[in-house]
Amino acid sequence: MIQMNWNDLMSSQRLGEDFKPKPHPEGNLRSEFEADYDRIIFSRPFRNLQDKTQVFPLPDQDFVHTRLTHSLEVSSVGRSLGKNAGARILHKYPTLENLTPSDFGAVVGAAALAHDVGNPPFGHSGETAISDFFSHHHMGQQLKQEMTKEEWEDLTHFEGNAQGFRLLTSNQRQGLKLTKATLAAFTKYPCYAAFEGRDKSRKSQKKYGFFQSESNIFKEMAESVGLISLTEHVWARHPLAFLVEAADDICYSIIDLEDGFGLGLVSYVEARDFLAAILKEKYMPDKLEKIPSDKEKIGVLRAVAIQVLIEESTEVFLSHEEEMLAGTFDKAITDLIPSASVLAEISKFSIRHLYQSRQVLEKEAAGFEVIDGLLEAFVLATYNKYYRKESFTGRFKSVFGLLPQDIIYKLDHEAKTPYESMLLITDYISGMTDRSAIKLFRILKGISIN
Repeated sequence: MIQMNWNDLMSSQRLGEDFKPKPHPEGNLRSEFEADYDRIIFSRPFRNLQDKTQVFPLPDQDFVHTRLTHSLEVSSVGRSLGKNAGARILHKYPTLENLTPSDFGAVVGAAALAHDVGNPPFGHSGETAISDFFSHHHMGQQLKQEMTKEEWEDLTHFEGNAQGFRLLTSNQRQGLKLTKATLAAFTKYPCYAAFEGRDKSRKSQKKYGFFQSESNIFKEMAESVGLISLTEHVWARHPLAFLVEAADDICYSIIDLEDGFGLGLVSYVEARDFLAAILKEKYMPDKLEKIPSDKEKIGVLRAVAIQVLIEESTEVFLSHEEEMLAGTFDKAITDLIPSASVLAEISKFSIRHLYQSRQVLEKEAAGFEVIDGLLEAFVLATYNKYYRKESFTGRFKSVFGLLPQDIIYKLDHEAKTPYESMLLITDYISGMTDRSAIKLFRILKGISIN
């Protein structure tokens, strides 16, 4: 039976490099995986997360999370999960060389830090807005005739995970050049958009993780770390991707609840009781009542609940580690932990009271208008400039001139097809912050003039 092995899975080789450096080079206390974390945190896509919506519109209150604070917290939880699991893995496989528990923590922490860098403005509704534009706008139907089925699927089912892989690999002039272990752990959905015959029982096939434009890059990385190939362009997950997913699941379940409490959408009693159900015997109401404010009480319960979920998730991961190496395990870890039923109840509650609240729906509706307007302007201007030059009017020239110079350079020198040109436009728009997207939309519509 084919199995993945941890020596290959923890490859510190970087994309485009032929040699494989040791995780801890002599005289350098920073491992290659820790360098991944540093490269991500100093990158522009990561910095832009500070002004991107997590769930709730970005208000003045300091307790509502942005994509950036969410990513930092997911990374912290991921690092703990990775270190806990790594210590036990190294004990189980004493022949593993040049690896420490901290290396496992660093890989999961770095991958978790980057997990949202591909998300467009306005949360997940931004992904839908991009997909809907290409599916329903008349320009989309024109483009469909000039693309392969696989390319068309990328645009009409736009996916933040695939956009994230693109950002981390090929869409920056120099590139972050992360280690292959971190890139593989980052990819929760190691398949492509047009993949037919998806196995709905496999969590890793729920979405997709790379565009056609990066398919060769992904294949190189997957083969290098030894991911099991299921069919052409479809692989089993890197085992540490399950921990990245668990860290995200833990944080958004608990933190969204805490944010909802801060905004008055969740009562103190509702938040307390959900968190107490996770704590089980660790819940001590007498001690809790000595804390002066409800906000502090929920903060304490949240901290302990996350620790409990880390411990439970670590145990589930380790109990299925051999199945992950064989590529036969493909479920969300948090669906199998003792607290799974509580998390499911929190999810149902959040959908009803948080994600469908008026302020969230208002943000989503506005996001559709903004992204649709930006895409219409820049897609038409770009298409007419390069592929229908007789229609490149003065209006389109003005709009095209608003594109950043790096995007214009790539359109002039690198994009060879309408598909490649459209990906550069979605790079630009999906990379915007909420506020910059709104500002540019107002300018294009003549509502605001600088």
